[in-house]
Amino acid sequence: MSKKILVINMGSTSSKLAYFEDDKKVAEQSYEHAAAELIKLETVEERCAYRRPLIESFIKENNIDMTAVDAIAARGVGGGGSYKSGAYLITEEVRDECAAGNGHQGLLTSTVIGYELSQKYNIPAYLYDVVPVNEIEPIAEITGSPLFKRTGGGHTLNTRATARLVAKELGKPYDECTFVVCHMGGGISTNLQKNGRIIDIIGSSEGTFSPDRAGGVPEGPLRKLYKSGKYTEKEIGRMLNGQGGLIAYLGTNDCKEVERRIGEGDAQAELVYHAMAYQIAKGIGTLSVCVGGKLDAIILTGGIANSKMLTGWIKEYVGFIAPVIIKGGAIEIEALAGGVLRVLNGEEKVNSYEEVKASRGK
Repeated sequence: MSKKILVINMGSTSSKLAYFEDDKKVAEQSYEHAAAELIKLETVEERCAYRRPLIESFIKENNIDMTAVDAIAARGVGGGGSYKSGAYLITEEVRDECAAGNGHQGLLTSTVIGYELSQKYNIPAYLYDVVPVNEIEPIAEITGSPLFKRTGGGHTLNTRATARLVAKELGKPYDECTFVVCHMGGGISTNLQKNGRIIDIIGSSEGTFSPDRAGGVPEGPLRKLYKSGKYTEKEIGRMLNGQGGLIAYLGTNDCKEVERRIGEGDAQAELVYHAMAYQIAKGIGTLSVCVGGKLDAIILTGGIANSKMLTGWIKEYVGFIAPVIIKGGAIEIEALAGGVLRVLNGEEKVNSYEEVKASRGK
């Protein structure tokens, strides 16, 4: 009998829902939310109240019998700490930490609502490949000061799912492959996956700039900016995350618009856009060195991996290292359903949340 899975993926400005029977997507719906509406919602409960009706409507409109559903897959998060890749059961404790938390409103909301539905229908709800997955090697944690420790965390869900897909296409088990995977969206992160684990990563705050993030910036000018008194800490935060990157240089985070300008001869747009590709390539090269260049493939994914101009530049830089495989867009919904399906089929074990709690403060 097929396994039935309800998928809840709440984003910053969207709500995406899907219903699967085994690996077949039976129904899917995406709702976009106006920023002006979301900004009014100050607590997790207010955000849940705003989005709960969407799920109820989705279930009703698609005639989903929740009493026959085997599990819920939520793109969410628990409390702080280091996570392993894979699944975590959403318990009352996880729900409570999210309900009291302050962070990505979509992730917190997905987790809380997922738990509520699991209790209402007496079925398990799981998180899968959460953002703060931290499996990087001890040598990769070291910085120039013991006061600062590098950790994992990034576009875990989409990059691992895309790597699994590529491994299958190559005819190799995922846990025997080595990939460098770059997710290119509003934020850009690049990770090194070896034998099923993300062993190192260049996150969106330390690597390339992106459509709306500044990425890694020189310490000296940043220190001067803070000391100048011209800007508040919040304003500087926005310069680094939200109003950086392409927006700061070109006034837009729309890559199609940037490419249109380049086509019309805008030399500054071309220089900045090419610089983004150049920095992405540097990150790929850096991680490739960590395994002696022995890669099965370099994978480019995320929304702007659909740009032939950008990916063309990147391929020119890194194509000598390994084959470059482009998988534009994201497969988060499929990744959530696929991960939980493997749990239900006994192919993957559920991780312990006690270990996450024990990692806090370390």
